[in-house]
Amino acid sequence: MTNRLDYNQIAPNGVKALGGVYGYVVQSGLPTELVDLVYLRVSQINNCAYCLDMHTRDLIKRGVKIEKIALLQAWDEGGRLFSQTERAALAWAESVTRVAETGVPDSAYNAAREVFDEKQLVDLTIAISLMNSYNRMAISFRNTPLAAIEN
Repeated sequence: MTNRLDYNQIAPNGVKALGGVYGYVVQSGLPTELVDLVYLRVSQINNCAYCLDMHTRDLIKRGVKIEKIALLQAWDEGGRLFSQTERAALAWAESVTRVAETGVPDSAYNAAREVFDEKQLVDLTIAISLMNSYNRMAISFRNTPLAAIEN
């Protein structure tokens, strides 16, 4: 697979704007590991190879157990590997990412609100939305995963 174009060079101000949202998420107070798990799960749903590679590497660097990373796509069956907060975040991420299918029902919102306060839920939704944007950019323009370049 070859890149279609380098959007970083073509629209640096647009990419910088996305980076500003990323910076907001970083300073939001959401736990970094939680956000990285959400980023990876969103990227799994969207099948973004570039982001799957990057976020898997990030989680490994943070010392997240390989079992947890391997079972992320089946988090609901992952037992004690995933905390209540992680489960709530992943369920919300799936519902929001699949918005065309789910419509993000009240039941999903109510379940997320049992764990997250209003600000946390808004920040989490911003993170989910950002990753969906990054996934669409990487997939549309065929960003090559680092793993494919290294081999």
